[in-house]
Amino acid sequence: MSDKVSRRRFAKLAGLSAAGLTGSLDAAEARPAAAPRTGFPAGFVWGTATSSYQVEGAVNEDGRGASIWDKFVRIPGKIEDGTTGDRANEHYHRYKEDIALIKTLGCKAYRFSVAWPRLFPDGDGKPNPKGLDFYNRLIDELLKNGIDPWLTLYHWDLPQSLEDRFGGWRSTETCKIFGDYAAYVAEHLTDRVKNVFTLNESGRFVYFGYGIGIDAPGLRLPQAEVNQIRHNSALAHGLAVQAVRAHGRRGTRVGPAENVDACAPAIDTPENVRAAEIALREMNAGYLNVIMTGRYTDAFLKFAGPNAPKYTDAELKIISSPVDFLGLNIYAPQNYVVASDQGAGFMPLPIPKSFPHMNSDWLRIGPETIYWVPKLAAKIWKTDAIYISENGASGDDFVTPDGKIYDTDRIMYLRNYLAQLQRATAEGVPVRGYFLWSLMDNFEWIYGLNKRFGLYHVNFDTQVRTPKLSASFYRNVIANNAAGA
Repeated sequence: MSDKVSRRRFAKLAGLSAAGLTGSLDAAEARPAAAPRTGFPAGFVWGTATSSYQVEGAVNEDGRGASIWDKFVRIPGKIEDGTTGDRANEHYHRYKEDIALIKTLGCKAYRFSVAWPRLFPDGDGKPNPKGLDFYNRLIDELLKNGIDPWLTLYHWDLPQSLEDRFGGWRSTETCKIFGDYAAYVAEHLTDRVKNVFTLNESGRFVYFGYGIGIDAPGLRLPQAEVNQIRHNSALAHGLAVQAVRAHGRRGTRVGPAENVDACAPAIDTPENVRAAEIALREMNAGYLNVIMTGRYTDAFLKFAGPNAPKYTDAELKIISSPVDFLGLNIYAPQNYVVASDQGAGFMPLPIPKSFPHMNSDWLRIGPETIYWVPKLAAKIWKTDAIYISENGASGDDFVTPDGKIYDTDRIMYLRNYLAQLQRATAEGVPVRGYFLWSLMDNFEWIYGLNKRFGLYHVNFDTQVRTPKLSASFYRNVIANNAAGA
């Protein structure tokens, strides 16, 4: 097309837009496709997700105790914009409004986390009835609106009392108390909650919190201690699984939700695919693999050497308590690998500086990751039920003069990832559901309020929620049970 023609066409389109003839966001309602098309399997679970500290606020209300994040955010320089989760999204008081947003999307599932210090202000001891009452109200409101509650027991807000008394996850005492907490939650909530995630992203909260100190509690410990803490978190997972089995209602399902160290073949050849399979197992040997198999791999123990965790056979048996599903948080490729005749049989490739990413530098855009990781995970760990427990993207969101948020960057990301996930399910990979992170902008940990992952924009001064264009996109995906074109 010539420059002259393209400019004329652009001018025509611009004129139509100015005249209001090209449609509006409000008109972009989700409608079933006119004709059947290939999509996700029937019964595929579509959901969205949040976590307690990131959205609830009300940190000093109704008997809630302090968490390690309440203390950490007050250390100067730890949070990029100096904000805290004290107020966050006021979800503690606005949960009915937020559940209405979930219903508008057409989601039939909502993944949320329970704030451990809201139920047990000191981590153990006497429970706080007002804390339990909040989660009862939340769950009842979800069910009233036709939304299944998917509960996460731990999303990083460890009671500060346990950190002070026992060193937090450095001690197996915390693991035992976590098991007791899990039993209490199962006993009181699984009459309505049928799916429970244990710990969210052990890989992150252990390494970031105890290894390099950029997350709560902000410690920089030797590698041997970090490896032991990771082992302890796996033990806590196992104890929680056993507690849910013992105290939950019949039919309650339980499993982990891990930010898997995502490995994909750089080129799709049999040799590289095999290398990626080995890499996925070995790069996740310190947590997921021991949970799913009951043993640390020889390569992991050899690499760790004197820094390897200390454990007993009894602990390994607890850690590998059978799970009902595997939750995988997948955002970006950590490792592209090729086959190698050196070492373990794979070689991770360096990520070029020019690799495309969202407005978070770490959030590289690699849609094929959400195809390869579940495909390989199902083979390695022999699971028949995988849920994408988190996937989403931060974007350069801003409100335009017409009051809208046209986040086409997020739509681009989601469209491509969901197309690859649909490819996986079409090939029989047992992915049963998908939880988009996040329902709404929230307190994004070390970034404070600077990074926005939500389908709904939040004005943190007024607490007004505004749907972004991506909300319409996701609503359409759910309505059609198919990746958007």
